[in-house]
Amino acid sequence: MKDISCKLLVIGAGPGGYVCAIRAGQLGIDTVIVEAGKPGGTCLNIGCIPSKALIHAAEEYEKIARWAEHPNALGIATAKPTLDLAKTIAWKDGIVGRLNGGVSGLLKKARVKIVQGWATFRDGKTVAVETETGLQIIRAENVVIATGSAPIALPNLPFGGPAISSTEALSLSDVPEKLVVVGGGYIGLELGTAFAKMGSQITVVEAQERILPQYDAELTQPVAKRLRTLGIEVLTGASAVGVDGKGQALLVKTAQGEDARLPADKILVTVGRKPVTEGWGLDQLVLDMDGRFIRIDDHCRTSMRGIYAIGDVTGEPMLAHRAMAQGEMVAEIVAGHPRSWDKRAIPAVCFTDPEIVSVGASPDEAREGGVEIKTGLFPFSANGRAMTKLDEQGFVRVVSRADNHLVLGIQAVGQGVSELSAAFGLALEMGARLEDIAGTVHAHPTQGEAFQEAALKALGHGLHI
Repeated sequence: MKDISCKLLVIGAGPGGYVCAIRAGQLGIDTVIVEAGKPGGTCLNIGCIPSKALIHAAEEYEKIARWAEHPNALGIATAKPTLDLAKTIAWKDGIVGRLNGGVSGLLKKARVKIVQGWATFRDGKTVAVETETGLQIIRAENVVIATGSAPIALPNLPFGGPAISSTEALSLSDVPEKLVVVGGGYIGLELGTAFAKMGSQITVVEAQERILPQYDAELTQPVAKRLRTLGIEVLTGASAVGVDGKGQALLVKTAQGEDARLPADKILVTVGRKPVTEGWGLDQLVLDMDGRFIRIDDHCRTSMRGIYAIGDVTGEPMLAHRAMAQGEMVAEIVAGHPRSWDKRAIPAVCFTDPEIVSVGASPDEAREGGVEIKTGLFPFSANGRAMTKLDEQGFVRVVSRADNHLVLGIQAVGQGVSELSAAFGLALEMGARLEDIAGTVHAHPTQGEAFQEAALKALGHGLHI
């Protein structure tokens, strides 16, 4: 097998890696990408895409089940539905397969050479790849590390047996009768809510004092209310001790210091993710680290010349769209283009029920920065489109400077608000002021009108509240 030489080598074909390689190919850069698994990484194969597919299926099933059991204002009546989870998973896998093929096709279209196998650094410019046909040596002028992240296992609750990660949860063939979720962050609540809608009895165990601690309490209150409606029990301030001897229950220490036993067919552990920094020869490099993560500058450069790092391996926020933005930027930098980007405008979306979107600073974060602020909040209970969708819970909130009305942050919670994330991010990226948002004509009737109304409220003249 002949050695390969290239200008750019990308290690990892997740969202950051494949976008970097595609953009580099478009710019005429001789590019090679190495991936041990399927293209698309965690997000496409065992994360963002399959979880949203499962969440959608659960929402549809729960809606029909609710119509079958309770009268509704729409006058719709139906028989009690059934769910074949194996068929649902097959449908999800079909979507993933189509996207896998799409990514591969885009890489080939951009003339990127794909090497299937596990890459290991020999030095800062040389990588050895174990492929099905033997050892492949690749030498590159520039290298991008995009190795991603993996689920964190608890020492007293290792994966295996009843304890599963999100990966296994997305491939179950049957709905567990009793599912205990360890971790009340976005992954645990997204999947826990989905399985509750499909019929599982759910208990959430969260070590901190409230669920979704990365968001402010005002945003998470509607989610907590919905969890109660779905019959999900939430234990905050509690810690998982381990599995009982028969593997049929999770042992927990409650906030009151009492021992509890939670019967469970499966125990879903979602306590976070860790960067994949082992197995690819990190010890052969001299990279500055930031804790467990690879330290980078604003242009994703590491401490070694010609080596870049992007995505989850570089730290928070661990978001696919952050990795994509970094990958595109690095490709253009390697091509000699001047590039930068503003991380303050990255939206974070939680696909719970209701959904949460946050971009920029929350009111508390803005105040902590020593800024006097104005806020405007518009509830969906006053929004015509939300009323017609029978889902009036939640709101849109805008945070701005008090002196010049520069928008510092935008948050929303409600049904379908993930689709407002682009407008929120654009407003921050463009340096919008309250007057810009208030003066933009928003289509009626849409939930997006709540964005304009929140800005009007902050200016002191809300129209529909």
